[in-house]
Amino acid sequence: MSGTTSGLEQARKTAEGLTYSSGFGNEHGSEAVTGALPVGRNSPQRAPFGLYAEQLSGTAFTEPRATNRRSWLYRIRPSAAHPRFVRADASTGPGLRGAPFTETEPDPNRLRWDPLPDPAPGTDFLDGLWTLGGNGDAARREGTVIHLYAANAPMERRVFGNADGELLIVPERGGLLLRTEFGLLRAEPGHVALIPRGVRFRVEPLDPMVRGYVCENMGRPFTLPDLGPIGANGLANPRDFLAPTAAYEEVEEPVEVVHKFCGNLWTATWDHSPLDVVAWHGNLVPYVYDLRRFNVIGSISYDHPDPSIFTVLTSPSNTPGLADVDFVVFAPRWLVGEDTFRPPYFHRNVMSEYMGLIEGAYDAKKAGPGGFVPGGGSLHNMMSAHGPDRETFERASAAELVPQKVDDGLAFMFETRRPVILTAQARDADHLQRDYDEVWQGLERHFSS
Repeated sequence: MSGTTSGLEQARKTAEGLTYSSGFGNEHGSEAVTGALPVGRNSPQRAPFGLYAEQLSGTAFTEPRATNRRSWLYRIRPSAAHPRFVRADASTGPGLRGAPFTETEPDPNRLRWDPLPDPAPGTDFLDGLWTLGGNGDAARREGTVIHLYAANAPMERRVFGNADGELLIVPERGGLLLRTEFGLLRAEPGHVALIPRGVRFRVEPLDPMVRGYVCENMGRPFTLPDLGPIGANGLANPRDFLAPTAAYEEVEEPVEVVHKFCGNLWTATWDHSPLDVVAWHGNLVPYVYDLRRFNVIGSISYDHPDPSIFTVLTSPSNTPGLADVDFVVFAPRWLVGEDTFRPPYFHRNVMSEYMGLIEGAYDAKKAGPGGFVPGGGSLHNMMSAHGPDRETFERASAAELVPQKVDDGLAFMFETRRPVILTAQARDADHLQRDYDEVWQGLERHFSS
């Protein structure tokens, strides 16, 4: 399929009417051919229809049952039937970088970028990935990497898999059709798609140009945060995470398989498509989630609950209460606090925060040219002081405190326990806003004893 109008129309037609099963972390099962899913046997002596049984393990075999992630795949050929991988040359994914990050020194300054420039014609999702920075070490299975993408062509006869971590894809402009080993997902702006570690997939744009953000989580798999005193309901509901229905490719032609391993890209040409899973069951599966279904919790009296109330997904660390990375969304909500400065307050944080904007405006940052715009992003590394800009502070300080609906924007944050170290391309980018500090100038002294 090409990047022509007919190709887009075909991708859109394929994406229409996709069916899903729901429930984050639940045992799912799906079959593209009736009877392909064995009943009562994970690895039968002879799988139905001459398929091969294969397990995909996302955690150690002996991980406690509550956190164990694995799925059984029943496929036309086993994944082991492939040729040798070789290191990919620099023309494959030229903007993609991997951990550890040593190109630049850690920077305590507050930073903000405009959206990525439009890509050259014929740029697919993989070649359109552009790494902003990250932390940790892929070989130690820890850390977070922040990527952006801009693409205008499908991945033709090309499939990508990431052994370093799972990928949380956040579309900002244009929809994506994700063809995975488990089936098809459609992700539009306002959705997020989760591709587990090791799962191979291909991306087809549903619009002439697509753009967005990617969080690569190299630590423990994302899960829903505990609700604690909130109780049984609130934040992201498990039922709203949708897993694909099984769908397979029976392609007996050369397909390039690109494999990310310990920060580097490796490639091999297979004689068939690896997206050949006819049936599957398990709890390690891709998902799509509509951020507008997030059930926001907030104050109905005064003051600010901490922004952790906006956590959609979290990757726990070995320290209780301290995440390797959180994914946070600032979704439409009511503000009703009395005698309260309602935008986010001035603060310094032990966590490092990368914020992106999917649509509209964010209530603590100036919108428009030279400000915080959809497709752009800001980085406040740990203990870097930040908060509302001067214009926002002055307006909010004088505002009449009536109930207010915030529904003109959709922003998110990747929040990580470690500093985000920039790539050289992010440090030197033309779309870096080098005057970002100016937004806090003019915050005058008002104190009088």
